[in-house]
Amino acid sequence: MSERPLNDDNGDTGTGEDDRFAEIVDAETDPDRDPDLAVIEAGSRTLRAQSGPPQSDVPARPADPEVDRALREVETELAGRWGETKLDPSLVRIEALMDILGQPQRAYPAIHITGTNGKTSTARMIEALLGAFDLRTGRYTSPHVQSVTERISLDGAPIAAERFIETYRDIQPYVEMVDDREEHRLSFFEVLTAMAYAAFADAPVDVAVVEVGMGGTWDATNVLDGTVAVVTPISLDHTDRLGTTTGEIAEEKAGIVKPDATVVLAQQPVDAAQVLLKRAVEKDATVAREGMEFGVVSREVAVGGQLLTLRGLGGEYPDVFLPLYGAHQAHNAAVALAAVEAFFGIGSQHARTLDLDTVRRAFAAVTSPGRLEVVRRSPTVVLDAAHNPAGAAAAAEAVTEAFGFSRLIGVVGASGDKDVRGLLEAFEPIFAEVVVTKNSTHRAMDADALAGIAVEVFGADRVQVEPRLDDALEAAITLAEEEGEFAGAGVLVTGSVITVGEARLLLGRD
Repeated sequence: MSERPLNDDNGDTGTGEDDRFAEIVDAETDPDRDPDLAVIEAGSRTLRAQSGPPQSDVPARPADPEVDRALREVETELAGRWGETKLDPSLVRIEALMDILGQPQRAYPAIHITGTNGKTSTARMIEALLGAFDLRTGRYTSPHVQSVTERISLDGAPIAAERFIETYRDIQPYVEMVDDREEHRLSFFEVLTAMAYAAFADAPVDVAVVEVGMGGTWDATNVLDGTVAVVTPISLDHTDRLGTTTGEIAEEKAGIVKPDATVVLAQQPVDAAQVLLKRAVEKDATVAREGMEFGVVSREVAVGGQLLTLRGLGGEYPDVFLPLYGAHQAHNAAVALAAVEAFFGIGSQHARTLDLDTVRRAFAAVTSPGRLEVVRRSPTVVLDAAHNPAGAAAAAEAVTEAFGFSRLIGVVGASGDKDVRGLLEAFEPIFAEVVVTKNSTHRAMDADALAGIAVEVFGADRVQVEPRLDDALEAAITLAEEEGEFAGAGVLVTGSVITVGEARLLLGRD
C-alpha cells in the first residue's frame, strides 16, 4: 500500500473534504468570486430567520475585526499548503517538526482513534467522559463543520481564535525550517496536527483524544503513541488510497496500534477483525472487542435521543441517556465507554465500574454537530454528514427509527470522488423525493451529474435539481410544507461534511 502515490490525511467519518479554505478565502477577497460561494452569505440572511439560535460547539467568526483579520491570514497561509486530498505516505516531515518542537506529543497520554465511520462522535464521547472525571482534555478531530478552530478543542470547547492564531505563529518559524530542508513543504493537515500537539502541551492537558485524518500508518497523527487505540467500524471508503477491501483498509488503520497498548475494537467485518487482532498480537497489545468484552445491552428510543444500558469492561451501566439518534451512536457510546475504562485501567484484572452518575452526566451532555442534528422545526430539518454507503445506511435507519416522518425530502450534495450511487441507494427507501445540489468546493459533484445518477436510482419524477444550496434548501422545505404544518414531513440534508456545514450556516447555526 505504501508504494502508491497517495494524496493526504483526513477524515471524521473518514472524509477528505477540506480544500475549501483556499476557495473560501479567495472568494472573500475576489470581486469576481464564485457565485456558489457568495450564496452562502446572501442565502443565509434569507434562511436563518426561520431557524433556531446559534450553537456554541461550532464557533462563529470572531467578533473582533482585528482577530478575524488575523485568523483569515492564518487560514490563507494554511490554504497555500497541500490540501487534504493529497497524501504522501511518509512521516518524515511531521517527525522532523516534532523533533524541532521538542516532541510535544510525548507530554501527555493519548487515546488514538481510527476507523471509517463514527470517529468524531466517538472522540466527543470520550472527551466528555474524561472531562466529567475532572481530567483536562485536548481533542483533535477532522474535518471541521464550519470553522477550522473546531478541530482543536481544550476542555470540551473549540480553541479560541486568538489561541489558534498564537499557536500557529509560535510554531511557524519551525514549520518553515522543515519546509526549507525537505523535498515537499509540510501539508495543511501536518501543520494543524503539530498545532494541536503543541497547544495540548502548552495547556497542559491530562490526556489527548486524537482522531486520525485518513488510514493510520502514514497519518500525520501517528507520531503519537496512544496508550489506548480505538478502531471504529471499518467499511469501504477512500478505496483508491487505502485499499479495495475492508481487510486491506484495516492494514492501514492497524498502524496506530502501539506496543503494550489497549486496543478497543468496534464490531468489524471478519477480514478487518483478523488483521487488527494479528496486529495486536504482534504488538503485545491487550484487546477489548465489542460484543465480547463490552457492548450495548439494550437501547430504547427516547425524546431527544435514546436510553441505553451499556456493558463496559468492568460491569453494566444502566439508564444512560444519550442525546444522539441511531443504533450506530449507541455502539459509538459503548466503544467510548470501553476506551475510557481502558485508559483508567479497568478490565478483567481490575473489575470495577466507573461512577455511574458521572457516566450518566457525561453522556447526557454529548453533542455531535452535523450528525443527525435538528436545526429547524416546522418542518423539521435534520443535518447528517453521511458521505459513504455505510454511513448513509446508518443514518437512514436512525432517521426512520427516531423521527417517523410521514414524508421525508432529501437534499444531497456529494463529492465527486465518493460512491455516490451507493449513498443514494442507501437513502432511496426513505426519501419520497430528493433535491440534488452542489456545495461550494471544486471537489463537489456537478448537480446535473449527480441528478443523472439520482434519476437512475429514484426515477425522474422523484428528483429535483437545484445547483445552489440555498435554493435546494428552500425547495425541500417547500415540498415538506406542502404536507401541512402537522403532517409530519421533514427534510434531511446529507452527502458531505461540507454540504452539511454550509447548510448549517445558511440555516443560522453559526
